[in-house]
Amino acid sequence: MRRMVVVLAVLALALPIAAWADTFSMTNQNGSVTILGSGITSMGSHLHSYQVNNNTPVVAKPGAGLGYVNFATGALTSGSLLGGGTFSSTGSYFDVFGVGSKKQGVPQGAIFTGAFVGTVDWTLVSQVKGLYNFQLTGDLVGTLWDGRNAHGSTTQNIFLFKGQWLKDNKGGIHVGTTGLTTPEPGTLALLGTGLVGIATVVRRKFVA
Repeated sequence: MRRMVVVLAVLALALPIAAWADTFSMTNQNGSVTILGSGITSMGSHLHSYQVNNNTPVVAKPGAGLGYVNFATGALTSGSLLGGGTFSSTGSYFDVFGVGSKKQGVPQGAIFTGAFVGTVDWTLVSQVKGLYNFQLTGDLVGTLWDGRNAHGSTTQNIFLFKGQWLKDNKGGIHVGTTGLTTPEPGTLALLGTGLVGIATVVRRKFVA
C-alpha cells in the first residue's frame, strides 16, 4: 500500500514535466524588412540571444550574431500598411538558423522551421513625423532541429521612415522576441491513465 502511494506521488510530480518538456526563448535584432500589401518579409535579422528553459541565456558578442531569423507573412487582409491592420498567415514562414557553437548550446543549422498560424497583427505603436514604429505579433507552429513539434508566438518591433519606405518599401527591426514550447500530450495522456489506474487499485484496497 505504501509503495503504491509513493509511486502515485512520483507520477504526480512528473506530470507537469512530461506535459511541457522544453521552452525556448530567443531575441533577434537588425535586418531589413520589406513592407508590402502582399506581405511583410524579413531576411537576415541577427539571432541575438538563445535560452532553453531556465538555463543561462547565450548572448551574441557585440557586432556578431548566433544565427539568423527569417520570416514572412501572407497578404494584408484588413487595415492599412501605415495605419496598422491584419495580415494573413497563408504562405507565411518563420525560420531560425543557428551558426553558434554547439559548445555554447546553440544548434548549428535550422533551429526552428515553421510558419505563422491564424491572423498576424500589425499594430502602429507610435508615429513621430516620418518615423513609424510598429509591432508585428503572431502565433507560430513548426518543427525543431531534433524533429519535435513546437508552437509559440513572436513579437517583432519594426520601424520605417516614410520617405525611405516610399522609395523601396524597406524598414528595419529594433528587436524581436520569440518563445517556443514543446508540448507532449501523448506522454501526458499516458501518465494520466496510469494515475487513474493506480488510484483505482488504492481505492479498492481501502474499500476492502
